[in-house]
Amino acid sequence: MILGPLAAGVGLLCLKPDHLRRILVVGVTLAICAGAVVLARLPAPAGVAVHHHAISELMLVAEVIMGLYLVGAGFRARQPWVVALVIAQTGLMVWFETRYAGELEAVNNLFVDKLSVIMALINGVLGGGICLYALGYMRAYHETHHPEIADRRPLFFSLLFVFMGAMFGIIFSNNLLWFYFFWEVTTLCSFLLIGYSGKPEAIRNSYRALVMNLAGGLAFALAIVMFHRTSGRIELSALTHSASALSMVPVVLLCFAGLTKSAQLPFSGWLLGAMVAPTPVSALLHSSTMVKAGVYLVLRLAPLLAGSAAGIMVVLIGAMTFLVGSFAAVSARDAKKVLAYSTIANLGLIVLCGGIGTAEAVWAGVLLIIFHAVAKCLLFLCVGVVEHQLHTRDIEAMSGLILQSPRIAVMMLIGMAGMFLAPFGMLISKWAVLKAVVDAYPLLSAFIVFGSSATLFFWVKWMGKLLETIQPRHRAEHELESGQAITLYGLALATFATCLLFPFISSHFIEPYVGSVFGESVSMSHGNIVIMTMMMLVVMLFPLSFVNCGRGVKVMDAYLGGANQAGSVRFRGGLGQSREVCMHNYYLSGFFNESLLFTWGVLTCTGALVVLLVSSIL
Repeated sequence: MILGPLAAGVGLLCLKPDHLRRILVVGVTLAICAGAVVLARLPAPAGVAVHHHAISELMLVAEVIMGLYLVGAGFRARQPWVVALVIAQTGLMVWFETRYAGELEAVNNLFVDKLSVIMALINGVLGGGICLYALGYMRAYHETHHPEIADRRPLFFSLLFVFMGAMFGIIFSNNLLWFYFFWEVTTLCSFLLIGYSGKPEAIRNSYRALVMNLAGGLAFALAIVMFHRTSGRIELSALTHSASALSMVPVVLLCFAGLTKSAQLPFSGWLLGAMVAPTPVSALLHSSTMVKAGVYLVLRLAPLLAGSAAGIMVVLIGAMTFLVGSFAAVSARDAKKVLAYSTIANLGLIVLCGGIGTAEAVWAGVLLIIFHAVAKCLLFLCVGVVEHQLHTRDIEAMSGLILQSPRIAVMMLIGMAGMFLAPFGMLISKWAVLKAVVDAYPLLSAFIVFGSSATLFFWVKWMGKLLETIQPRHRAEHELESGQAITLYGLALATFATCLLFPFISSHFIEPYVGSVFGESVSMSHGNIVIMTMMMLVVMLFPLSFVNCGRGVKVMDAYLGGANQAGSVRFRGGLGQSREVCMHNYYLSGFFNESLLFTWGVLTCTGALVVLLVSSIL
């Protein structure tokens, strides 16, 4: 599962004909999905002993090559921070791996447990779906919507699959040196994907993402060196089971790396800048894989953070990120920006769970990863289709989409319902997070309550625009390309299925993992599961109400407080003037000022970050 996507990425780089690319992408995607499903059905988790020194040597050579490439790119773009960070971390790792070459053997270089399986399913199934979706999207992107951008689809699809292979490497690596290598591969791929269009804004944002992720990479490298020098070990499992106070320094450094990769304040800027990339990149970075690597690492370290000063600071950073991200989304009109803020906010909740570090909190955090990945991936990909149809991402332009493009609108409504409505999983997860926060740090529950209220506000008003019908609309839905249709319909079904099968997912995957780490299990009560199942069956009838949308639907004139004129959108007012009905959402930018929110959020989280680093040393 690691080598397959990496090999496919190399092959796709050399494959120019579109029909051959399609065959290879579809074949490899099906193989990856099948591999993830088979892995989930295998019995006992186990460590995988791959004792081959040549693999580590090849990784070190690849790290040096990547470093040289990034140093060259940094010099060409006049980015001194890129050059300095690359030289520092690559130089450190070359010195470390050559100085201690004979001592850097892990007991198990790879390992598989229930959390690995969950992440593999997310990466394999959702990442594979994004690749299928990208086949039709990228053809239309270049041929119809952006003919001025150089067509580099071989590079694009190559990077997608290399990225997936690197994510599998992160998920299964127990050797911290291997983990670090794959971590840096995702950094390089994201840099190239964000800057794919070659436009000045894309290039600028790609370097911003690179600098922030390289800072995390340097912290990761320092963590490996310090952990080995204090313990003589390089296994992630050895670190997470260490009770020594000396282990807190590498733990905090790894948390820092996780915070940068998951775009927590003060590092959220790179994720917002990634919106300039094509939609498949946004879906890959924002929902299913890239940002999940960061929170995955924080959740792995959760047992060491529980009750510590470092854990409290991680909780504060996650809580503040959730609150600021939720408030900022209220004032945003760009659909991808709303989704990006929502992603940042929900990642903050997962980080908060890792900082609390209790069994209940980790259970809730893993739930959030699953439900958020599916619903948010569906929303990003739907927005990509709508952008191509309407030539805009403005939420106000999506008014009446339920009549104009009913199938896409229904799938968007399913995705939004999955983000905040009962009995969908995100609401269940947030309830579990609130319970964990109340038990551990009651005062911080205000962050969850107010942030969740803002979440309700911006999702409801977007749903309202999709359902709004001021005047008759002609159905203008374009036929979806086969890969897009399979992915979107599959994700819509998966949003229902993950909630309907939630008891199974919890009992077979999440609870065994939590039990193996904490020695205790957490789950919902039987009564709550029954109620949730009943609600889910009722909600499943919701899409049936839109089966006949656009067929014989008659939009009647509304009473407009005056004399209606011809059509349903004009009326004569009290002074005899003809006026047009105008319906716009509230964005409350005066209350939820994006710049002011992020100024305070960055200052607060920077202070918490300083305390986090200092607390690990003292």
